[in-house]
Amino acid sequence: MIIWLASYPKSGNTWLRFFIISLLIGKKTDLNLSHLRAIINYPHSTQFNDLISNLLDFNEIAKNWIASQKKINSDKNLRFFKTHNMLGKFRGFPFTNSENTLGAIYIVRDPRNVITSLKNHYSLSNYKEAKEFLFNENKILGLSEEQKNLYLKSQKFPLTQFVGSWKSHYLSWKNLRKNNLLIRYEDLIHDTKNEFTKIADYIGGLLKLKFNEDQIDTAINLSSFENLEKMEKKDGFAESNIGKDGNKNKFFFLGPKNNWRKILDHQISKDIEKEFEKEMKELKYI
Repeated sequence: MIIWLASYPKSGNTWLRFFIISLLIGKKTDLNLSHLRAIINYPHSTQFNDLISNLLDFNEIAKNWIASQKKINSDKNLRFFKTHNMLGKFRGFPFTNSENTLGAIYIVRDPRNVITSLKNHYSLSNYKEAKEFLFNENKILGLSEEQKNLYLKSQKFPLTQFVGSWKSHYLSWKNLRKNNLLIRYEDLIHDTKNEFTKIADYIGGLLKLKFNEDQIDTAINLSSFENLEKMEKKDGFAESNIGKDGNKNKFFFLGPKNNWRKILDHQISKDIEKEFEKEMKELKYI
């Protein structure tokens, strides 16, 4: 059965993954960013190799979401997958179902801070372009030409995902009725111990494990933004996007220092608040 680690892009998913890995094996090994491969992306080429002939055809990917998950779950083991995909259907094909999903941790982040990270990560020209990304109900994330050249040689790469808008993404996962844990990125920053303890308790409940305070504290320290930033600076990070200049963008960009009040144009922030007013009030962002 699958436990989804779901989020809209640039909302803290990598932080969550590294915390979970640190929680499970942090005291057993010298962790680095390569250990994130223990929780890979879904959909991923390795999960569809025997199901479709063209791994770049999104329609074929969507048609086989359930088939690939049945195949993954055939060994009856529990496993975590990262995803930016919306929860729902694409052209009638459901992303997942109760037979394949045990639960999900969903991280949501203030869209006024998400937009800054989107602009950097995807090398967008300006905030207007980043806003269009954030508002696009039909947004599909595929490989850039640079990524295709890099990944297709190895045949191991993340596949296209249907992310939609920030609003539709949040609402889709919010409505999951099975073992659903909603976490605000901002609470991970400002109430770190309490929020990560919630996550540890949630994971422990599903895996039938009990994590003590020392294990949780160790995992929090190992997965701190500062530590992840140092790892990227030292060894690079395979999941960083390639920018328009041909160099990799910095993945751990601003983190907790990303403050829309100091960075974002006033009109852009107002446009976001108007577009997502109901959801942002519900999440106490406004």
